[in-house]
Amino acid sequence: MIVVRTEEEINKLRIAGKVVGLTHKYLEQFLKPGITTKELDRLAKEFIEKKGCTCSFEGLYGFPGSICISINNEVVHGIPGNRKLKEGDIVKLDIGACYEGYHGDSAWSYIVGKPNTKKDESLLKETEEALMAGLGAIHNGCTTGDIGHSVEKVAKKYNLGIVRELVGHGVGDKVHLEPDVPNYGKERKGPVLHTGNVIAVEPMLNLGSRDIYMLEDEWTIVTDDDSNSAHFEHTVLITENGYEILTRRDVELEEEDKKN
Repeated sequence: MIVVRTEEEINKLRIAGKVVGLTHKYLEQFLKPGITTKELDRLAKEFIEKKGCTCSFEGLYGFPGSICISINNEVVHGIPGNRKLKEGDIVKLDIGACYEGYHGDSAWSYIVGKPNTKKDESLLKETEEALMAGLGAIHNGCTTGDIGHSVEKVAKKYNLGIVRELVGHGVGDKVHLEPDVPNYGKERKGPVLHTGNVIAVEPMLNLGSRDIYMLEDEWTIVTDDDSNSAHFEHTVLITENGYEILTRRDVELEEEDKKN
């Protein structure tokens, strides 16, 4: 069942989404060579809790971290630890915040310092383009196939591998709800979406093969051919004529947050 959210629920989702956007903006300043992913995880948790929210992913299905941090060939679900960032690393931060039982969910990919290759730099631009193309297909009465088809067109244009085993999803009083939102599909196919539905759209695209596998930690997903991967995600509210991004990244970060 795809839930139509009440105005009260939407307001809580807006707050959770705003905190996610702020957390991304806050963490960017720390993405430098030498910092550990565990330290980034700590900074994220402290910031989210300071904003009156809890970390959506902390303990979710047993996940041993507050946010997911995946590097280079790691697609998603990287566990924070003692690994230090290096110049040129592609870092994917997947952040969730919960406000009074309602969640915001957004992933973004960053390059630490200067990119190692032009292909890495292009991968991020092209995956973000795929996300925005998917969002551009959203309106009252659209289908999940419309969204997936729009993402797939961009990925194919750039010859990127589309991860098929992992998909976007509904968001609300749980992090993962119906419907699944694949990053491929056919127009007018799949569940129909309506005003008041809330979903996360999240292309995961690889420079090489689309094939993936899970590491022995039973969390981290990596590319089968060791190629680099990018991940971009927004939680959005479906409106009559389009969509509202709930996890916007252009929110203003207060001066005290920049210093802390």
